[in-house]
Amino acid sequence: MSFKDIKGQDRVVAILREAIDNNSVAKAYIFSGPEGVGKKQVALALAAALNCEEARNDGCGKCASCRKIKNNQHPDVLFIEDKNNSLKIEDIRQMQRRINLKAYEGRKKVCILDNAHNLTAESSNALLKTLEEPPADSVIILVSSKPSLLFKTILSRCRVLRFYPLARKELEGVFRSDYGLDSSRAHFLSYFSEGRLGDALRLKDTGFYQEKNKVIDEFALGRQAGFGEPGAAQTREGLRRDVNILMSWFRDICLLKIGLPQAELINFDRRHELAKLADKYELSELNGIFDFLSNAILHLEQNVNVRLLVSGLKAELWKR
Repeated sequence: MSFKDIKGQDRVVAILREAIDNNSVAKAYIFSGPEGVGKKQVALALAAALNCEEARNDGCGKCASCRKIKNNQHPDVLFIEDKNNSLKIEDIRQMQRRINLKAYEGRKKVCILDNAHNLTAESSNALLKTLEEPPADSVIILVSSKPSLLFKTILSRCRVLRFYPLARKELEGVFRSDYGLDSSRAHFLSYFSEGRLGDALRLKDTGFYQEKNKVIDEFALGRQAGFGEPGAAQTREGLRRDVNILMSWFRDICLLKIGLPQAELINFDRRHELAKLADKYELSELNGIFDFLSNAILHLEQNVNVRLLVSGLKAELWKR
């Protein structure tokens, strides 16, 4: 991973490259922003740039150091992921043991804490002690989509770099030029993911584009499509995905009703059907559907029978 591989985070990359050039890299950073915008990738790219054997302010991707970082095998780069939505005191103690050792083969020891907002109170206090007196040859990077959950004392001791999604049109162009996607798939993935490159890439090779049309036909257009009673029970995660697809469908109908251009539709490939449906629904009905779908997401977080929820969802959407 190198800075030149990062898409859509030019401002952050420029700040980090300048810091390397000026020998002013901070002891601790918080990489803050929505999920799927490249925070972890930039953290690994910074680790590579600080330890690359060939390049000055970027990873070459070819030297032994860069290859080891890519494969999570570098002795001076530690990546800690939260387990069961929690970063415990044992995780921080592991980090402290590693960071207090002399660099084994790199110039800088880099510790990356993913989903740092899942630090427990005990682990936060332990981390705070390290942030107060970090070793001279170390960099600590906290990756978080919810920095407001971090202790204020931790926030005050880190340099915060904010990450943003790509403009949806920009991401659509990336998919067409760099990944060779056709315009329909590129548009849908870019708009459905709201410009979050990581999320869009995870969906790119999964058949999600074809699946979303099946979901729309079955749930939103069930009567027209001839669907009867609900079929086999779905997984909780699968139904959450389906509800998000339906949110995008009715969001598109709402946009057309208030006069926004078709180019802003997520489901642009079905714009002609959407245009007809915009005349069918009143805004009050659409608000009711959004409320129902939002409640369905909440029910999925609870111990609700998924099969019953599927049945209720179809009944609610088919009655209009």
